[in-house]
Amino acid sequence: MPAVKGSEDRPRRFVFTVTQVTRYIRTLLSQDTTLQDVWVQGEISDLTRHGSGHCYFTLKEQATQLRCVMFREEAQTLSFVPAEGMAVIAHGAISVYEQRGQYQLVVRKLERQGVGDLYLAFERLKAKLMAEGLFEESRKRPLPAFPRRIALLTSAHGAAIHDVLTTLRHRWPAADVIVIPTPVSGAAASAGIVKSLHLLQSLDGADVAILARGGGSIEELSGFNTEEVARAIVASPIPVVTGIGHETDFTIAEFVADRRAPTPTAAAAAVSPDRQELLRQVYGCQRVIARHLRRLAEGHRRELRLIRARPVLRMPLLILAQRRQRVDDLVASLPGSTRRRLTEFRQRFGRIHGRLTALSPQSVLARGFSITRLPDGTVVRAAKQLQIGTGVELMLSEGSASAEVREVRG
Repeated sequence: MPAVKGSEDRPRRFVFTVTQVTRYIRTLLSQDTTLQDVWVQGEISDLTRHGSGHCYFTLKEQATQLRCVMFREEAQTLSFVPAEGMAVIAHGAISVYEQRGQYQLVVRKLERQGVGDLYLAFERLKAKLMAEGLFEESRKRPLPAFPRRIALLTSAHGAAIHDVLTTLRHRWPAADVIVIPTPVSGAAASAGIVKSLHLLQSLDGADVAILARGGGSIEELSGFNTEEVARAIVASPIPVVTGIGHETDFTIAEFVADRRAPTPTAAAAAVSPDRQELLRQVYGCQRVIARHLRRLAEGHRRELRLIRARPVLRMPLLILAQRRQRVDDLVASLPGSTRRRLTEFRQRFGRIHGRLTALSPQSVLARGFSITRLPDGTVVRAAKQLQIGTGVELMLSEGSASAEVREVRG
């Protein structure tokens, strides 16, 4: 640290930088075990959800306030959506944000005030089922595109049944809807929900199930937050869609369901195709096909017109008569042409025969020459092939003769 000299009667002093002071305070706070594991209650104010997923807000109590930050990893695990004016209990650690030099609560957990025990039980069950992989999207089943039979699990007297049936009747009346009356309010509803889910095992032909309720407080929705309900949804032989009619809270049932919808009406829309939209698509395809067929037919008509315009199809008899006349001309000219070709072949044969005759050995012998052969038939071409007393045969133009060598020259 920089030291500043003073007069001899004053002690030396250390001057901190702003960064050093801020970090020193942060170190002190981090060493305080109470402030590193603190629960704070207050009312949410100045709530901001950053694009990064972090939540920034202020906890207020009358004239005092405490800045808070909840990072994305923790904010994603919330079972409700924080809102302005909401009374909450926050758990976390006090720290210092150096860039602004202000202390803040780094929130690790956040629960709505008044439901602490229920919320903690919810979080424990949520963590357990998450660790088992029951919330994984890869485990969840796709919904049928065109369901033939839909099971509806809800109260027979609530508003949800009316909303779902009205939506299904409007969107996809081709599907049969089987209503399974199910208690959906309070903690005692859990057993009834499980029983209805087990009935799906014996329900013949059902393609998808809707578990619906028209909203309510966390206490009223507690039946959807039990492990038995969660495991019954996972064990269902068909996909289960939840529509529990609330926007801010997520129940355990919704985490494990194959599809979560915010309301019963939205759940009905999720499992059913829109008949009107399908009809529009069909009519659109019909128009496209009709245009394509018209273009195809017009192309064939043009091709047919071009074919019909060809002379062979417009005047077939005239073309046939011309071909016949050409055949007659060829037949008439055939004898003269044949004689000319025959004369040419004879003249050519005569020339070839003359050349071959001139080159024939017989023609050479006729001019007075002879061919001398040794007894083994070898033709004598040089005197050195002969010896005195050797017998030779002379081939003449007419006949042959035998002779004996009496003298060799050359």
